[in-house]
Amino acid sequence: MCSRISPTRSSCSPCAICTGSKGGLEMKYYVAYGSNLNVHQMALRCPRAELAGIATLRGWRLLFRGSRTGAYLTIERCKGAEVPVAVWEITERDERSLDRYEGFPAFYYKRTLPVVMDDIFTGDRLRVDAMVYVMHEDRPLGLPSQEYLDVCAEGYRDFCFDLDVLQGALDYVRREVSA
Repeated sequence: MCSRISPTRSSCSPCAICTGSKGGLEMKYYVAYGSNLNVHQMALRCPRAELAGIATLRGWRLLFRGSRTGAYLTIERCKGAEVPVAVWEITERDERSLDRYEGFPAFYYKRTLPVVMDDIFTGDRLRVDAMVYVMHEDRPLGLPSQEYLDVCAEGYRDFCFDLDVLQGALDYVRREVSA
């Protein structure tokens, strides 16, 4: 486990992720693979969200798609590929905030995926059903802004994920766009 993500709440640095309480609210699992890996941004966007674990989506590839406003990360099915993800527990209010941020339903749609995650607090492997945003496949491949790429890279560092996965997504799009 990465030393930057604390395994227990008592040793966390104080942040909205760790100090939030479920308070009787119904929570659901949400998988983040892009800018919502950025712990600071996620705390601002979804203050009641709690980090639940980390996982790997097997059979999925990370890539950039977009529109005139920019290119952003998404995932698509790809045999043999893997994408590291964070699994958050979110409230309905957090989900509405994410819907606005992700441009749901026009830009991204939602899917539910079975995920085997490593619980961030116990280390136990758990199978959960988690919601994920996937960009509509008719969106063209594109290159992200440096600012967006930096936010995603910070999220990868937050979880000690291999930055080569993010670089691989960028390299793939560069090859495809220039072909």
